[in-house]
Amino acid sequence: MSYKEIKPHPNLADYIDAYWISEGVERQRIKAMILPDNCVDLIFNLGETSYNGALTMYPEKTYLVGTMTTFKESVMYASNKLVGVRFKPSAFSSFYNYAPLNEIKDKIIEFEKPLSPDIHKVEKYFTSYLDEFFLNGLTKGTHNLFKVVRNIEIANGLIGIDTLAKQNYTTTRQLERNFKKYIGISPKEFANIVRFKTALSKIKHNRKQQSLSDIAYECGYYDHAHLSNEIKRYAGVVPSKF
Repeated sequence: MSYKEIKPHPNLADYIDAYWISEGVERQRIKAMILPDNCVDLIFNLGETSYNGALTMYPEKTYLVGTMTTFKESVMYASNKLVGVRFKPSAFSSFYNYAPLNEIKDKIIEFEKPLSPDIHKVEKYFTSYLDEFFLNGLTKGTHNLFKVVRNIEIANGLIGIDTLAKQNYTTTRQLERNFKKYIGISPKEFANIVRFKTALSKIKHNRKQQSLSDIAYECGYYDHAHLSNEIKRYAGVVPSKF
């Protein structure tokens, strides 16, 4: 399987993390694990029928992927070609006035054609067309979650929700409502996924040769076992597999 990411137009950088393209490789059937990242994606199927977890993705269709709280298994064949737009957390509403995103948490649904970029133009022009489409559709939203998200990411997920609320002059209840509406999950779950991503990165790039216990402590887990359970919950495998 080949996979490539391309950054969007600089004026979209605060809202779109990346455009990506994933293609099958000749005579190979590749399984890939898709891990939670707190993002929402639009996926365009430019190849043959594709299988993503329990979902069949049909050719020339666009799909909306809600925020994930666990891993999904994707299978790629030589005839498969997927193009995606990965929106930064809470940024989807900067382009779409859509249903509360908690309604599609951990789901992949077919996206309404009138709302979607033209899939044939995506195939023909890719990044130039997507840049134009989303620059024209940018409204910048009406919420203040970008700063809250940044606070959580800077703290690597190690920040209490009460503290977040005070820092951003709001209430924990309002934070809960806004996170579920504009991101799809609670602020606590969001912080847990940020912490998981931080720990996983330290495990994968363990240049200091730290023990799992040291990484667990550094990332705010109780112990080695707690870290292992969280890695297995979000990634489907134990830390030693990375």
